[in-house]
Amino acid sequence: MDFIKEPMAIENRSMELIAPHLAALGLDEAATKVYSRLIHASGDVGYAPIIRVHPEAIAVAMDALRKGAHVYTDVEMVRTGINKKKLASFGGEVHCLVADPDVAARAKREGITRSMIAMRQFGKNLNGSIVAIGNAPTALFEVLRMVREEGIRPACIVGIPVGFVGAAESKAELAANGIVPYITVEGTKGGSPIAAAAVNAMMYLIDNTRP
Repeated sequence: MDFIKEPMAIENRSMELIAPHLAALGLDEAATKVYSRLIHASGDVGYAPIIRVHPEAIAVAMDALRKGAHVYTDVEMVRTGINKKKLASFGGEVHCLVADPDVAARAKREGITRSMIAMRQFGKNLNGSIVAIGNAPTALFEVLRMVREEGIRPACIVGIPVGFVGAAESKAELAANGIVPYITVEGTKGGSPIAAAAVNAMMYLIDNTRP
């Protein structure tokens, strides 16, 4: 069987196949690339009509990344999926505390999820950062509470938790927040690879060279 073997050729062909599914959405070039990467990561063109991107999100996030913004994630899978070499080239790092023993102990004492405690422990470090949530709706709900009640101001929230309990509701709240620019997906779809893909997409818009 003859098939494409070169990595960038595979990626480029994928983007060509995705393009017709975005043609009717009226996206600018940057949004097209972000949408394309989310669809590429999911292998599902059904994402095209349910992706929601705040009008300022991509530009604001790219500006923050250029200036060395750090990325704070809810789970290790998101952290693993982000291109850390590329992020480091801008001066940023990826952080995840969900596996921290102190976080686990505190979550058990308080009877809430570790991802909620992790976001609380990040605290003011979230200001000016990129928050990337791909698994835990509770983490997204907590960050939005911190935005409302504590004045925490991430540059952009990539909120794409997956699942049937709280995921759709947390993403709807994100889209309605009116304070912090966001990238999200309506409904139950999402996941760690999708959240990581959104962050990578914005880094590749800045610099598409690969290590």
